[in-house]
Amino acid sequence: MTTTLRPEGPETPTAEGGRTRRWLICANGHPVGALRTTAVLRGGQLWGEIAELEVREGRGRGRGTFGALAAEEVLRGWGCVRVDADISEPAPVARALATTLGYTERMRSMSKRLTAPPGLPAGAVVRRIDAEAFPHWLATVKEVYLGHLISSGLSPEQARAKSDADHVQLLPQGAETSGVALRRLYGDGPDPLGSLWLALRVRELPDGAPLAWVMVVQVDGPHRGRGHGRSLMLLAERECLAAGVRDLALNVFSDNEVAIRLYDSLGYRTVNRVYGKPLI
Repeated sequence: MTTTLRPEGPETPTAEGGRTRRWLICANGHPVGALRTTAVLRGGQLWGEIAELEVREGRGRGRGTFGALAAEEVLRGWGCVRVDADISEPAPVARALATTLGYTERMRSMSKRLTAPPGLPAGAVVRRIDAEAFPHWLATVKEVYLGHLISSGLSPEQARAKSDADHVQLLPQGAETSGVALRRLYGDGPDPLGSLWLALRVRELPDGAPLAWVMVVQVDGPHRGRGHGRSLMLLAERECLAAGVRDLALNVFSDNEVAIRLYDSLGYRTVNRVYGKPLI
């Protein structure tokens, strides 16, 4: 039996300068599954993504493995230097396949439905990160993000390209970027305890409800281990509800066990995991 990958439709350019295409996995010319390949431009490099991988007929015959490997070859041909696979949490077979093919879990997405605004600790003071404070704050945030990217498996060059591109895309007007909340948390002293970057209404859920995203929760070094990360997350929930948003999500690197335990304790649940590996 011959298994092949056949285009289901034309290749389509993406708004970010990449391209995407959906493919059929065929056995002797008969469609038995499908997948999508996407190339995303990140800081001058192309990153590949494999999504929508499904085998509808003949599971357990290696057709998913063939589809993933064939998709990797497509992405190599497009010039991609890495590939990521975004796998939903209720898909243990897909996660096992990714591991078998040499992918490493590097990040997971977690979400929570918000109800009532939580209280902040006594004495907590919240201030906006203004244009004057923004450059120093951003430099610190980028360095922390860079370290997480490298520890998740990216090369320093790949990590810096992704970090630079992500921050230009997400904060194009700096501290004045619309739709974001940039906040610092203070206690009884002049120095900040930590900071929060929250993107409000990043997209709509299937039911039409808006979704907000925690981009950064960062506790400054001398103040770590004192519960300020929890306070910043409670602040994020308060900001969401004040803006009329009841669904909040975030990404967390898989090696950040402390953060994952914090989010678990606050009622966040894993929705999907990102697995990746280099293509060159």
